[in-house]
Amino acid sequence: MKTLAPLLTIVVVAIWVLAIAIISVQNATPVSLKFLTFQSIQIPAGLVLAFSAVIGLIGTALLQPLWNLGGYGQGNSRLEDDAEFFVDDDF
Repeated sequence: MKTLAPLLTIVVVAIWVLAIAIISVQNATPVSLKFLTFQSIQIPAGLVLAFSAVIGLIGTALLQPLWNLGGYGQGNSRLEDDAEFFVDDDF
């Protein structure tokens, strides 16, 4: 199972890169982003998608250690405690 996770991650990232490349080629019209009163320069839509994907990957990589500190990664410890509870000690 540990060897399947990196392979699956690589496949998902490769599909995202391929999708961004296809959309970039088909839709090269410039777009500008507007947030509150700020507006960006006009850049191609594919470049906006690529930046969004990179920011999402980096943000997830930076926030993942914080999720483990919050107790979200401790779901397996409960299963281990249940396994110890049901041990039969009758000899």
